[in-house]
Amino acid sequence: MSIRTIGIQSGGSLAVRPAQTEWTPEQQVVLRQSGIDDGVTRAELQGFLHLCQRTGLDPFSRQIYLIGRYDRRQMRKVYAPQTSIDGYRVIAHRAAAEAGHTLGYEDTLWCASDGQWRDVWLSDTPPAAAKVTVIRNGMRFSAVARYAEYVQLRDEKPSGLWGKMPSTMTAKCAESLALRMAFPHDLAGVYTSEEMGQADSSAPDPSPRRAQPVNDERQPSPEPVPEAEAPQRDFLAESDEAVDADTVRQVYRDAARAGAAQAYLEQIAEIGRSKPAAEPALTAEDPPEDADVVVGEAVEDPLVVRLREAAAAVGLDSLDEEFARSYGVSIPEASPGQLREMTSILTGPVAA
Repeated sequence: MSIRTIGIQSGGSLAVRPAQTEWTPEQQVVLRQSGIDDGVTRAELQGFLHLCQRTGLDPFSRQIYLIGRYDRRQMRKVYAPQTSIDGYRVIAHRAAAEAGHTLGYEDTLWCASDGQWRDVWLSDTPPAAAKVTVIRNGMRFSAVARYAEYVQLRDEKPSGLWGKMPSTMTAKCAESLALRMAFPHDLAGVYTSEEMGQADSSAPDPSPRRAQPVNDERQPSPEPVPEAEAPQRDFLAESDEAVDADTVRQVYRDAARAGAAQAYLEQIAEIGRSKPAAEPALTAEDPPEDADVVVGEAVEDPLVVRLREAAAAVGLDSLDEEFARSYGVSIPEASPGQLREMTSILTGPVAA
């Protein structure tokens, strides 16, 4: 897929250009006005720039956003790209047209708690799940979204459109999943607001609260919130300041031993890939417990092994060429998400 120039097509200062590698000062001002604060990391901003270029969505026309949500383990806002289901549809239709593929849908289905699927939802109570099937060039990609996994809550009750149109919102989440399966390269790394709304309802208060005594002896006192569930060091900042990948590699191991979340480790790994090093770039699959392990040694990544096994099973002899053509990187340079997506494509769509 060709990279497009997005933003102001006439060459304005906000236009995101194919060869651009950094946000310009003018673009950064507008991005910060959208709610991005000083807590955002360079890796998050760089990843967002790459995603805007790859998807062709314009962050300055509110087609795609970088949303920050507080993460207790990392003790900071973690920023992730987000768009609407309409943005997903635009990307899918455009990608299908460029590839000369047909794109269609089967009827949306909803399921009650009894396990019976229906082609229309008439009940006043929310469905248990919704199923959407996307058909790309004759191949079916089906996905099921469970209402309980995505519903956005406020005070333990469905909020916003989740309270008014639960069947529609659940179907949108299923459609997002199906489209991402059908267009893994075009939609990888970006999620819809319908999918991510639940993250807001479950986000904890970033300020630890002191447990209050309970007078009723029959009720147990609440356990105090731990003061820190994430490393006290700012490993991301250390990685940004590191002069080479070897230094980042050690930071990665320290963060892993300190109990950092996998998403946090992947951010460190992404920074490490941009640093100069005599050895191969580190990956988020690096075993943290072995102090002598060298990232990228001859032991092949389990995700790569599964991918190659899947390719062999379907007789795909040109796996490396097809992977590079689809993702723009070689298999050793790919992220875990890209490896899993390609494996999923080769093993076939979800059965109906």
